[in-house]
Amino acid sequence: MRRFLALIAISVAVVTLSGLGVWQVQRLIWKTALIETVTTRVHAAPQPLVHGPAGWPAFTAERDEYRRVTLRGHFRHDKETQVYALTDLGAGYWVMTPLETPDGTVMVNRGYVPTDKRDPATRTAGQVSGEVQVTGLVRLSQDKGWLFSQPNDPARDQWFLRDVAQIARARQVAVPNWFIDAEATPVPGGLPQGGLTVVRFTNNHLVYAITWFSLAGGLAGVSLWLSRRGQRKENN
Repeated sequence: MRRFLALIAISVAVVTLSGLGVWQVQRLIWKTALIETVTTRVHAAPQPLVHGPAGWPAFTAERDEYRRVTLRGHFRHDKETQVYALTDLGAGYWVMTPLETPDGTVMVNRGYVPTDKRDPATRTAGQVSGEVQVTGLVRLSQDKGWLFSQPNDPARDQWFLRDVAQIARARQVAVPNWFIDAEATPVPGGLPQGGLTVVRFTNNHLVYAITWFSLAGGLAGVSLWLSRRGQRKENN
């Protein structure tokens, strides 16, 4: 009886582990396709962003995130927001600035400034006036951070997430719920520094799948051994 119950338990475990392995294979296929799609978008020629306000809010991660676009407009430096960032260049801030275009206003992450250059008064040369052209990647609003990241505190003007809707409310501007990560372009004074978008996806699903299938195979072997052992005892 004990052997019978053990075989049932092992069979359930084998099915469960095999199911997890299949799920990881499905995740592997999905992640591989995602990486290929994003890589294609990032390296594609930029397309003019001409949808207009009526079409902008419909942007989705599946169809639009990391799409390379270009647009022209005027920066609203008086509405700038600095969002704390840890980058390859060290700690500093992302400079989030509304860009007024003929089709509407869009939030742009102009790039990185070090902590001692957070105040726009310390980098006045980079506060360009007149019409500019911005080329960059579409990014969806960041309303969730990492495990230990802090929430935004608009009352204290302390920002840790590129939460476009929250920033827009604080700065009293109407923008869609996404932003443009600007590419590196010459800027008077060198700041903000664009082109620091990190496009990196972990893809460990093959390892996970092999692990689950290996465990399932090992338990299946144990089940077979128990079955044969029981048969030998019965024959004896």
